[in-house]
Amino acid sequence: MQLTNISVIRDLFERHGFSFTKSLGQNFLINPTICPKIAEQGGCKSGVCALEIGTGVGVLTQELAKRCDKVVAVEIDTGLKPILEETLAEYDNVEVVFADVMETDLKALIADKFGDSEVVVCANLPYYITSPVIMRVLEERLPVSAMTVMVQKEAADRICAKPGTRDCGALSCGVSYYSDPKLLFKVNRGSFMPSPNVDSAVIRLDIKPDSGLDVKNEKLFFRIVRAAFSQRRKQLINPLSAELKLDKQQLSEIFAQCNIKQTARAEELTLQDYAKLCNRVCDK
Repeated sequence: MQLTNISVIRDLFERHGFSFTKSLGQNFLINPTICPKIAEQGGCKSGVCALEIGTGVGVLTQELAKRCDKVVAVEIDTGLKPILEETLAEYDNVEVVFADVMETDLKALIADKFGDSEVVVCANLPYYITSPVIMRVLEERLPVSAMTVMVQKEAADRICAKPGTRDCGALSCGVSYYSDPKLLFKVNRGSFMPSPNVDSAVIRLDIKPDSGLDVKNEKLFFRIVRAAFSQRRKQLINPLSAELKLDKQQLSEIFAQCNIKQTARAEELTLQDYAKLCNRVCDK
């Protein structure tokens, strides 16, 4: 069954009485070259298991199943159940769990379904849930080696921006803290049905065993990063003074001790700079 063929997809939808749910941001891939590339460049191979987030009609799921030992997919839309029972019928190494990924205990799911096997995460993420899903996987330090996802092109650029560069934001810093991000390839809007108003891109996040930073208080570190980028046009000392309840004179001294210029803005600092700031604030 060619699941990137528009007529095949329409026939599936008609036979099973399925209709798009706009609130779920559903756009189904009709470009046959994309999912094989996601699976291959996402590290799917013998000896590896895959956790998929969102199945659609199963086009990426099939490619993962062809390469991985086992695939477990978490799908929120129960209306897709009869379709997936048909499209994934020949793959006995696939299990679909109908649940909201943001309300699922992913660590327990991975332990239960995959045991000690190497696990990668693959997904074609709806735009509205991109950041929450990515940061949840990273922050919970799930036992996965890589996360390969298709996201809005603009989001891909932000996620992969290096800390200390103009395009960097709080999300970029968070992603770089936990992983090494890489933009793999672009996907134009005509690759989907219905076609979205923006282009997409596939990124891969290789999970780090640790951040490589000396951070005394991780929670404070991320408070500082989020506060810094909450007013990115302003000099960094202003939002941090408000967030940390420190007067500007105190912060000015901390900046000097960290070799950070007094007029610095959020995007000018590297992760190492934020780590130094965090540790100096901890010492206060």
